[in-house]
Amino acid sequence: MILHITSRAEWNDAQTRGEYTAPSLQTEGFIHCSTEKQVAHVANAFYRGRTDLVLLHIDEARLKPELKWEPPAGPPAPGISESDSFPHIFGAINLTAVASVLDFVPDSASGAFTYP
Repeated sequence: MILHITSRAEWNDAQTRGEYTAPSLQTEGFIHCSTEKQVAHVANAFYRGRTDLVLLHIDEARLKPELKWEPPAGPPAPGISESDSFPHIFGAINLTAVASVLDFVPDSASGAFTYP
């Protein structure tokens, strides 16, 4: 299972379109994903203060576009090694690959994200 962070609005739009895309698919050629161990570090580095997020649990076996495990696309977030590999999806995500969707909100006191 791999994970992708997105907004509730973007997920709702995907359900209307019948597939999920992220801005990075146009700008970088792939959709950024994480593992369970990486996702909180990524969220704390790039989504701090956001309360409108959901976490897509993606079943790799049901995924239609190509999936590659690659080094971080930029400097790694704190808590992540440069030697870590990240799952990158090279195409729109078919909704049948999304096994579950969870609200992904930070702790109200600290503002930090943790994997649910």
